[in-house]
Amino acid sequence: MPYLLRKLYGVFLRLVAYLPLPSLRVQRVLAFIAILTQGGIAVTGAVVRVTGSGLGCPTWPQCFPGSFTPVGVSEVPVLHQAVEFGNRLLTFVVVIAAAAVVLAVTRAARRREVLLFAWFMPLGTVVQAVIGGITVLTGLLWWTVAIHLVVSMAMVWLATLLFVKVGESDAAPKSVPTVPTALRGLTALSGVALTGVLIAGTMVTGAGPHAGDKSIEEPVPRLGIEIVTLVHAHSQFLVGYLALLVGLGFALYAVGAPTAVKQRLHVLVAIVLAQSLIGLVQYFTGVPAVLVAFHVAGAGACTAATAALWASCRTRGPAVVGREDDVDRVAAAS
Repeated sequence: MPYLLRKLYGVFLRLVAYLPLPSLRVQRVLAFIAILTQGGIAVTGAVVRVTGSGLGCPTWPQCFPGSFTPVGVSEVPVLHQAVEFGNRLLTFVVVIAAAAVVLAVTRAARRREVLLFAWFMPLGTVVQAVIGGITVLTGLLWWTVAIHLVVSMAMVWLATLLFVKVGESDAAPKSVPTVPTALRGLTALSGVALTGVLIAGTMVTGAGPHAGDKSIEEPVPRLGIEIVTLVHAHSQFLVGYLALLVGLGFALYAVGAPTAVKQRLHVLVAIVLAQSLIGLVQYFTGVPAVLVAFHVAGAGACTAATAALWASCRTRGPAVVGREDDVDRVAAAS
């Protein structure tokens, strides 16, 4: 770490030392809130898109030239201004949640791995804000919207891993496998398949009816591929993803995997099936706006559940409140 950064981080640590020592429960609650906020802003982004409010604030970082807040100009409907500006305001909620979890795990003197994943939260949020700005400034080009969503799902994945790691003991020298290495690799492969599902889904959106803006004079450019073709590609990725999960399930039972691992698999399969049902209803009902928000929420839930399953394939053991090597050690260090 460069000298200046080390000095700044040292000042940061000295300031954080004045904060109350957070309990393990508080740390886990803040980590869970990080998951909700990272996924939640993707849902509100979907609401912006289906209401045609994507250009309710046509500039970035300002809402209108010379103003960071809506100005009620006649050419932009007030509703669209309010929806888009409200979504931008939610970014501050995400930032606050990210900052809170960083402060909590830093004050608790958690292991370096936890600190690293905690810092991903504010840094990733800044990256997302920049991507959102590019999306607005390019007039909601479909591929910028797609990148925006995929990065949101990546942030949900990282936030889920943070939540898992916060709940593990800092005392263990390293994590130990709970399932054979090959099955952990198969779980990782299911994550790759999920990525394919998400990317194909963003392409369906890019060619679909919800462009994010309803301007007739300057229509938003759309992906020029027949939407039925893209839906079939999206569904094939989903079939592959589900097939991997089914195979993984049989393998986990065959090797006698821990109950916690199998429970996470059950939750994941249930979420994926529910998400598939929403997708089918969307297709046969002409993609109603309300279901788009539910589908995006389902994508976040699938991502979080897949990340939790992958994380459960290795563990350091649970952190135990009141145990000397997990709590008293922190108090002594502070």
